[in-house]
Amino acid sequence: MSAAPRVAGRPPITCYDTMNRAMAAPRAEVVIDLDNLRHNTAYLAARAPGAELMAVVKADGYGHGAVEVARTALGSGATWLGSCSIPEALALRAGGITAPVLAWLDTPDTDFAPAIAEGVDLGLSTPRALESAAAAARRAGRRARVHLKIDTGLSRNGCPADEWEAFVELAAATPEVEVHAIWSHLACADEPGHPATDAQAERFDDAYRAALRAGLDPKRHLANSAALLTRPDLHFDLVRPGIALYGLNPVPDEHDLRPVMTFRSSVVRTKRIRAGESVSYGLTWTAKSDTSLALVPVGYADGVPRALSNRMHVRLAGRRRPVVGRVCMDQVVVDCGDDEIAEGDEVVLFGTGVDGGPTAREWADTTGTIDYEIVTGMHRPRVVRTYR
Repeated sequence: MSAAPRVAGRPPITCYDTMNRAMAAPRAEVVIDLDNLRHNTAYLAARAPGAELMAVVKADGYGHGAVEVARTALGSGATWLGSCSIPEALALRAGGITAPVLAWLDTPDTDFAPAIAEGVDLGLSTPRALESAAAAARRAGRRARVHLKIDTGLSRNGCPADEWEAFVELAAATPEVEVHAIWSHLACADEPGHPATDAQAERFDDAYRAALRAGLDPKRHLANSAALLTRPDLHFDLVRPGIALYGLNPVPDEHDLRPVMTFRSSVVRTKRIRAGESVSYGLTWTAKSDTSLALVPVGYADGVPRALSNRMHVRLAGRRRPVVGRVCMDQVVVDCGDDEIAEGDEVVLFGTGVDGGPTAREWADTTGTIDYEIVTGMHRPRVVRTYR
């Protein structure tokens, strides 16, 4: 893997759980395809040629490994990194990454000084947070670079519109902080044409003009993955792709995004059962004819939702095959019919889908959730993470 710019040299991480490094065939493994990550980053950067690109690597890189994702993205078109919290941002710094990082959600009593000392940008939305950042900047002996967040309609984080003018005036009058940008987050960008997006864009423009009147000259960022792909008018100075970076498409139209994560295991034993025999807790599945079963040592403790019981497939020995019976804590059972299956055969639980195999989106659609939840759910102690 080639070194990314502005990243200190360090051997690449090859495994998430160091206790499992010696395992020749991990019982549960997520494989992260860095070539697909490079492709996705370059593709997204090309879709927003007039803006810088912030690779969002919060939640340990959406379960893909924040440091390795950051390095790869920075070598493929990203110039910024986005984290949820200061500890996440400082973990990137500890990994030797010196690129700009924004941390945007910490508790009110968080000490901002370590982040300021490490050159981490702070996302702020309250006067109390602004005052805390100023005090921390004095302790750190350097100005805090901040991004002021306006609530444009998501009604989550962000300064309310009726408090915004006073907030930006306070920021402009606080010498310990440098206001680098204003920003907000879209509620419905994954539904192209939804009127809320235009309404939020209008409120964001009002907020920008208020910031200018206060004497600030901030950059602007608003576009998440969906808006990057569908709303070039909202790219402004910086775009913030998250889920699309990992090859999962947040919008209905097709894009050349390649899933980065594959979840796999292997067969630990096979057995033959007769027609009328049932499988797993509750005996919720019964064989209609004699059949062969393959036992796979992964379950809901490894990220396989129990709600997929009798509703999922795996790819095994060149074919999609159904998981039968309930998903257990540590294992699932696959119906293989009359095919010969051997102990040690690879089992793909989800992956790129290019060979007709299951995908994270398929799991999400089946269980009524989103693929974000599936991939971030793979951040588990006994699931080995490897890179290729």
